[in-house]
Amino acid sequence: MNNNYLCDTHFHLDLKDDIKGILKRAKELGVANFILSACDLKGIKEALEIIKKYDEIYLTIGLHPDEIKDYDENTISYLEDLIKNNKRIIGIGEIGLDYYHNKENKKEQQELFKKQLDLASKLNLPVVIHTRDAFQDTYDILKEYKLKGTIHCFSGPLENALRYIKLGYLIGIGGVSTYKNTNLKETLKEIPIESIVFETDSPYLTPEPIRKEVNEPKNVSIICDNLCKIKNMNREDIIRITTNNVIKNYSRLR
Repeated sequence: MNNNYLCDTHFHLDLKDDIKGILKRAKELGVANFILSACDLKGIKEALEIIKKYDEIYLTIGLHPDEIKDYDENTISYLEDLIKNNKRIIGIGEIGLDYYHNKENKKEQQELFKKQLDLASKLNLPVVIHTRDAFQDTYDILKEYKLKGTIHCFSGPLENALRYIKLGYLIGIGGVSTYKNTNLKETLKEIPIESIVFETDSPYLTPEPIRKEVNEPKNVSIICDNLCKIKNMNREDIIRITTNNVIKNYSRLR
């Protein structure tokens, strides 16, 4: 991974997508490092085919809390086998808790979350954390582990960000940081740049001023330019530091 270029640490692809075009458009805007997130069983199978064809794409795999229906006693061993046999799988995620969509199965979500954190501990890999309307439970579970990783699509208050950072986590920021009505800009002023990484979560959460378009990894460039303004830093320094943050976080990149 080259720290002269931006990194999209979290995006989604399907085999039907124009992957060559997506990568080409990103590289034209200085985004040349890519970490694909696959968080359901179908997506994981497709992602494994994608990284066979595109050497510049790395992969994280895991079961999103919305996918708890696909979890059984064989799921964790399946993920473990995939990770052990493919060094391009560099982390576990996105995993976590989502009480916005599902409040009825909190116990089951927590069980799946812990099982995947146990796997990350066993394999010494970082995790990518999805948390929505579930900060306290997410934090309480994470503090029981000595892991590192990224808080995906962070949009909470500064206090929460600092608590995650103290545990050793990076803060993933994306298109939401560019929205006119977000409070995240004030939070980002106070978060050290050494704790920030970029992500698009594409095809979702397209940044301003192009919110009506389908999101792509190329839009990390917009998110970066926005952070330059928020932090009053030059682009080259932000690119170098944030991409170094990624490299430090993922041992399989070193």
